[in-house]
Amino acid sequence: MPHTIVTDQCEGVADCATACPVACIKQGETKNAKGTNYWWIDFETCIDCGICLKVCPVEGAVIEEERSELQRTPRE
Repeated sequence: MPHTIVTDQCEGVADCATACPVACIKQGETKNAKGTNYWWIDFETCIDCGICLKVCPVEGAVIEEERSELQRTPRE
């Protein structure tokens, strides 16, 4: 099961996107509730390796389950 980036917790650091071995983490085109850029995981491409969870410095920004209601996609 893919991981989820909680859009309104994300601070746009992007360590997850750099570390992802399958490039499934993409930048959103709008701002989140914090007013920062955010990133999202393409669940179709994610291989559930957990690297995003390990490298993210923002507590609670990445969770170990697929929760599409917590993650905005590109234009949301």
